[in-house]
Amino acid sequence: MMMTQFDPFKEFRNLQKSMEMMNRLFNAVEKTAEGPAVDFVPAVNTREADDAYYIEVDLPGVKKEDISIDVDDNVLTISGERKVEEERKDEEFYRVESFYGKFERSFTLPEDVDADKIEAEAKDGVLTVKIPKAQVVEKAPKKIEIK
Repeated sequence: MMMTQFDPFKEFRNLQKSMEMMNRLFNAVEKTAEGPAVDFVPAVNTREADDAYYIEVDLPGVKKEDISIDVDDNVLTISGERKVEEERKDEEFYRVESFYGKFERSFTLPEDVDADKIEAEAKDGVLTVKIPKAQVVEKAPKKIEIK
């Protein structure tokens, strides 16, 4: 039987390394050289149907006028801002758990999409982007005659 020495601080060091890695990740997302500062990252669901791809973004409280959707070089970017409403104070208790500020999410589009027919709809706090697949015309096999 092999004996190992007990290290009571091993788990603490592992936790500390994980926290440092998370801080580096959050700092990288917060400010990037290429893009604007990001205050929050909305949740996104993506799915594929037979005729299109769908991106659903949870944006409660965000008006459609505050959302921008752009396609550039086969990358779809959804950006905007969730503005702070009035602050509510009740006696000496103050608490805000919602995230406010600018956001931006980018998605590389597959090769088989028709970018000219992309549609978006905002309803009940969810932005749904429909990205239609390009119509592929299947050609019937052709028999080549040998001469």
